[in-house]
Amino acid sequence: MPHVEAGMCVGLFGGSFNPPHQGHVLVAETALKRLGLDQLWWMVTPGNPLKNHDELASLEQRVAWSREMAPGPQVKVTAFEAAHDLSYTAQTLDFVRRRNTGVRFIWIMGADNLENFHQWQNWRRIAETFPIAVVDRPGSTLAYLSAKMAKAYAHARVDEADARRLSFFTAPAWTFLHGPRSPLSSSAIRDARRSPPNPAS
Repeated sequence: MPHVEAGMCVGLFGGSFNPPHQGHVLVAETALKRLGLDQLWWMVTPGNPLKNHDELASLEQRVAWSREMAPGPQVKVTAFEAAHDLSYTAQTLDFVRRRNTGVRFIWIMGADNLENFHQWQNWRRIAETFPIAVVDRPGSTLAYLSAKMAKAYAHARVDEADARRLSFFTAPAWTFLHGPRSPLSSSAIRDARRSPPNPAS
C-alpha cells in the first residue's frame, strides 16, 4: 500500500481498469477536488468477481495503463490486493483499516456502480466501514434516488455542499457528487478494439 500518515484523508478508488479511460480520470479529479483528499489510491484489482474475465488484460498491463492515465502526484496507482489475495471490496476495506490507524478513508465509486452495489458481497459492511463518495457518470445521474443502497441508507446521505467534511463522518455516510462526465466506458473501448475497421470507400 502507498505510504500515508495519521491525520491524512485518502480516497480509495478501485476497479479493473480494463482499460482505464478519461471517465476514470474525471472521477479521480472530481474526488480530489471536492473531497479535499491528500491522496487518492487508484487500486487496480485482480478482477471484478461480477464480471467475465475472458477479456481481462494482465494485472501488469492494467497497472501500466493506469500509471499513464493517473492525473497528478496525489494519485497513487497500486495493486496491493493481488499481493494479499484480496478478492472482494469488503475484505480490502477491512485490511486497509487495520493497517492504517488514524487515516480518514473514503470509498469512491462511479454512479454506474451504485445501481448494482447491492449485488456486491457484504455490501452493507462496505457501506458501514468507510464513508462513500459516488461520482456522477453518464446515464446514472438519478441512481442516487433509485438504487437499493441509496434507499437503504437514505438517512445517511450527506449533502453535496458538505462533501469536504465527508471523511469526518462515521460510516454509514455517503454523498453524490455532480460534475463533468465522460461517455467513455471500458467495455465500449474493448468493443471498439474488437470491431474491424471500415473498408475504404
